[in-house]
Amino acid sequence: MDAYEYGELLKRLETKMHNITNIVKPESLRERLEEIEAMQQSPDFWSDAAKAGAISREKTKTERILATYDDAKAALEDAKEYFELAKSENDDETLEMLFEDAESLESHIKALEVQMMLSGEHDANNAIVTIHPGAGGTESQDWASMLYRMYLRWAERHDFKVEVLDYQPGEEAGIKDASFIIKGENAYGYLKAENGIHRLVRISPFDSNAKRHTSFTSVMVSPEIDDDIEIEIEEKDIRIDTYRSSGAGGQHVNTTDSAIRITHIPTGIVVQCQNDRSQHKNKASAMKMLKSRLYEYELAKKQAKLDGIEKSDIGWGHQIRSYVLQPYRQVKDNRSNQAYTNVDAILDGDIDKLIEDVLIAQAKEVG
Repeated sequence: MDAYEYGELLKRLETKMHNITNIVKPESLRERLEEIEAMQQSPDFWSDAAKAGAISREKTKTERILATYDDAKAALEDAKEYFELAKSENDDETLEMLFEDAESLESHIKALEVQMMLSGEHDANNAIVTIHPGAGGTESQDWASMLYRMYLRWAERHDFKVEVLDYQPGEEAGIKDASFIIKGENAYGYLKAENGIHRLVRISPFDSNAKRHTSFTSVMVSPEIDDDIEIEIEEKDIRIDTYRSSGAGGQHVNTTDSAIRITHIPTGIVVQCQNDRSQHKNKASAMKMLKSRLYEYELAKKQAKLDGIEKSDIGWGHQIRSYVLQPYRQVKDNRSNQAYTNVDAILDGDIDKLIEDVLIAQAKEVG
């Protein structure tokens, strides 16, 4: 990078920062923080626990946005000041230092840009993820287990907690189904970008003829919704089945019908839970999953109507990403139209850049 390229980078980042400022409205946020702090001083603030909790969460989120905004703005202003000073004094050492820090500066602004995109109503919530292999038997089930591991590793990288709700292993390899909650800040905001069909192309380890196979797996992501959001579910609209747990959990799990499967008849949505020895607790978890899925389903229906997509096009969604391991190695996302060559790292949970590129591409479409 030379001085001209760095100057052009600063101009681009200044424009981006100006646009972000118009969205963030930092002074309005500071005023809102003052209002919240005044409310929290009131002796009856906690008389309504649900309302107080919502306001406290708003405060935390607002403080986080402002901190990121202030850090990014200060970094950009410092870079501009040092750049002008170094140019005027022909200070090559400072210029070289600025060039080396250019990527870090750009990442600072991008982090703020992404945070602005995670400001949806439920983006801060935990994420309920369900993975279901497509047709193809063992090959697809193995692909489903690879995705399952990818998301667990992603959660681990972010120090997020994972609670497994349902896990049904395949007969030979892989999984038939898996549902789990990833608990952490903005888990749903990030993982909602994973909603859809994931395609794998590789030489199948289960094919003695070493032929290339294409497999598909569905990933469904919904926010873990708060109890104060009312989702009406009528008893006549659901069918509840019990079955014996198939996963790990000791002898008791495998000898009682503690696992629960709930089918929502009008939509065809099916959820199941077997992570607890108590049938009652599994039913409560399954109902929570169903409410979250129905909430996401209604949102998808509304969006589909706005986009002019027929209702029948919802359900499994559309292919969003291809992971090609043979004859070349590449991951290509259909929404951002970006291709990535660090396939092994991606399958090991390094998917932040993929997700951020999708969020940015979708934000540009909306804009």
